[in-house]
Amino acid sequence: MDNEQFYLGFDFSTQSLKVVAVNDHFDVIIEESIKFDDIGKYKTSDGCHINPDGLTVTSPTIMWVDALDIVLGRLLQKGFNFQAVKAISGAGQQHGSVYWKKGAEKVLASLNPSSTLETQLKHCFTLEESPIWMDSSTKKQCKYLEAAVGGSQAMTDLTGSRAYERFTGNQILKVIQNYPEIYQQTERISLVSSFAASLLRGAYCQIDESDGSGMNLMNIKLRDWDETLAKACSPDLQDKLGIPVPTVTVQGSISKYFVERYSFSDTCQIVSFTGDNPSSLAGMKLAKGEVAVSLGSSDVLFLWLENPLAKTEGHIFVNPVDTKAYMALLCFKNGSLTRAAIRDKYAHSDWSHFETLLLNQPRGNNGKIGFYYTIAEIIPDGVEGCYYFDETDQQVEDFADAEHIRAVIESQFLSRRVHAEDMGFELGKDCRVLATGGASNNHAILQVMSDIFNAPVYTQSVANSAALGAAMLAMHAVNVTTDNLSYKERVHDTRNFELVAQPQPDSKQVYDVMAARYRKLEKQAIELHRKQSGQ
Repeated sequence: MDNEQFYLGFDFSTQSLKVVAVNDHFDVIIEESIKFDDIGKYKTSDGCHINPDGLTVTSPTIMWVDALDIVLGRLLQKGFNFQAVKAISGAGQQHGSVYWKKGAEKVLASLNPSSTLETQLKHCFTLEESPIWMDSSTKKQCKYLEAAVGGSQAMTDLTGSRAYERFTGNQILKVIQNYPEIYQQTERISLVSSFAASLLRGAYCQIDESDGSGMNLMNIKLRDWDETLAKACSPDLQDKLGIPVPTVTVQGSISKYFVERYSFSDTCQIVSFTGDNPSSLAGMKLAKGEVAVSLGSSDVLFLWLENPLAKTEGHIFVNPVDTKAYMALLCFKNGSLTRAAIRDKYAHSDWSHFETLLLNQPRGNNGKIGFYYTIAEIIPDGVEGCYYFDETDQQVEDFADAEHIRAVIESQFLSRRVHAEDMGFELGKDCRVLATGGASNNHAILQVMSDIFNAPVYTQSVANSAALGAAMLAMHAVNVTTDNLSYKERVHDTRNFELVAQPQPDSKQVYDVMAARYRKLEKQAIELHRKQSGQ
């Protein structure tokens, strides 16, 4: 135990800062966290400030700095052995941005260990409030940058996503246009991830490629800033962003401040921090041929892609653990809340009754397909309402109760499958589905998912997947140059998955036909919504 080495993973999320330490076997040794709202002097609600306009949403930059000292202080009080930490990485909420004032790097490099980070860095930012992912105030900038490259599909082809108001490139352009004096005083622009790494490094850390590909500024094929987009913002923007680097990059040794204040070893390495979604992919140990499905209030799909197809309704990022691959993220608003609404209406608000009806109704629902958008959907964008079709593809007014139960689950997973395939995901013999989130404990629902994807479904219990993924990336980065293992080879033996469902023998035959019909009927549902809403 005296020779045991640890790896720290931080997660600077919207509401809190978490940290986990793992050993060489990925066993979690210790965890700690702080909710930002509990640091009362910043007067945040759920970690942020919402402007009266309802569009502008920010977080105090110095609050994140303060939280780092608080969390490390708590580990110190618990007697954690900082000297044994070999490497550190982290995750940051995607799309947040930090604006360093000219001269800030000199302050970072000369921090006094007898004083707090907050005291010494509170005047180092030209914007005291960092725009975060909840901000939706940059519609004008989105239109401007899309026009610069030829429209939304061209932007998607280039950067992996159409222009989104929360994405950092559009947020930076807003600062440039609305506050030119602040931009001129800014020495460096970081993402939340590279900002946090910079604190620990005591120098500016580069933005990693995976988090950087969520900015609407990076050419995801070249893995570098797109010159047209960067210059459309400002001629000197690339200088203020630095050079994007692979996620598994050692950026240097830890700052002297942390060595002297917390007794870290001066050989402790700072590995690139990345976004929370890429880090979660690493924490879930997703591999080629697999899809992770998070079944929550919204359903989110993480896909490992080799040859992605850019679609304006999804996101493609550079893969954090394989520089030749990509990851896609698809978010569907109608997830568990919609499933619960249909349960309440047609199964007496009883999950047990819901499961009985679902299992007793035949696979394929006798050809009936329903669309259940109880709230405005993201994929397909903005569609709302419920639409029902019989086995001849004719619209009908209603289904029987059991048909509704089977239809809502089948339609949701047909949607996940169809849109995953549209992004370039290939179903095949090596396909596996990894299920997480609240509904992943419902075996009847998972069986339908297994049948529709024609793939085995596994569940995994991964707490703090972003922080855990960061710790695992830190471990991988500092060892890969000596043992030459791939990330998959390194983590494969530690994957604690439980097989919970296997496809029925006739699943492919039933659901290949249903998927083809679903594609056609989804277009009809979109048209019906447009007619009803007068679009």
